[in-house]
Amino acid sequence: MPDVNEDYALFLDFDGTLVDIVERPDAVAVDAALPDVLTTLQRRLGGALAIISGRPVDFLDGRLVPHVFDMAGLHGLEHRIAGRLSMCDPDEHPALREMVDRLSRIVAAKEGILIEDKGCSVAIHWRLAPHEKDFALATAQAAVEALGPDYRVQHGKAVAEILPSAAGKGKVIERFLHESPYKGRRPIFVGDDLTDENGFRTVNAHGGLSVRIGAGDTIAKIRLGTPADLRHCLSTWAFEGTLPFKGDDC
Repeated sequence: MPDVNEDYALFLDFDGTLVDIVERPDAVAVDAALPDVLTTLQRRLGGALAIISGRPVDFLDGRLVPHVFDMAGLHGLEHRIAGRLSMCDPDEHPALREMVDRLSRIVAAKEGILIEDKGCSVAIHWRLAPHEKDFALATAQAAVEALGPDYRVQHGKAVAEILPSAAGKGKVIERFLHESPYKGRRPIFVGDDLTDENGFRTVNAHGGLSVRIGAGDTIAKIRLGTPADLRHCLSTWAFEGTLPFKGDDC
C-alpha cells in the first residue's frame, strides 16, 4: 500500500480530462488501467480524491464499476462525499422535464443534434453537426429564458447545457473542501472546458493547483496536452509517489 499523503485533495473532471471526448456522449470509453490508478491514488491521498463532472453519478459509477469514488455529478447537483450520497430528484424540476420534451421535438428534424437528458439537466450537443451551432445556441438560450431565473445555460465543447442556477463545479468543490477528508488540504483540480473554469477559480482562491487539459483560454495555472498525458501523470503519482503538475508535463 502506498504511503498516505495528507497534503493534497485531488478533483478530476471526467470527459476530456480522464477520458477522451467522443462524438456521441454515450460512446465514451474508459482506459482499462484508469480505475486501478485512481484507486491507488485514492489510497495514497487518504481518500481525498473526487471526480467532478457534468455527468450523472449513476453514469460515472457505471463506467468505473466495481470501483467507487467520491464524486459530484451534474455540476454538483448530486454528490458523494466520504461515501455519503446525495442525489438530485428530476421530479423536483417539472418545468425542466416539460422543456426536455419540447427540445426533443424542436431538434427532431435537425440531423446530428443530440439531446442528452440527465434528469435534472439537459444538454444540447452539436458535435456531429457543427453547422448547426448557432441554431443549438439559440435554442438553448430561448429554453432557459422560458424557464426563468432558476435555470442557466452552461456552455462547453460543442454543447450547451440547461441546468439549475445553483449548480456549478466551483461551488461543489468548495463544499468538498469543508468536509473530511478534504478539509485543510491544498486542492488540485484538473479540467478541460469552459465548465471547469469556475472550478479553477475556486481552487486558485484556495492557493491550489489548477490544471487545464488541451488548448483554449483559461485561468488555470498549469496546462497538459491530452487526457493520455494526464493518465500518465496520475499513474506516476499513484505508483511512484511523485507529485505531478509542476509544469507542462510530469
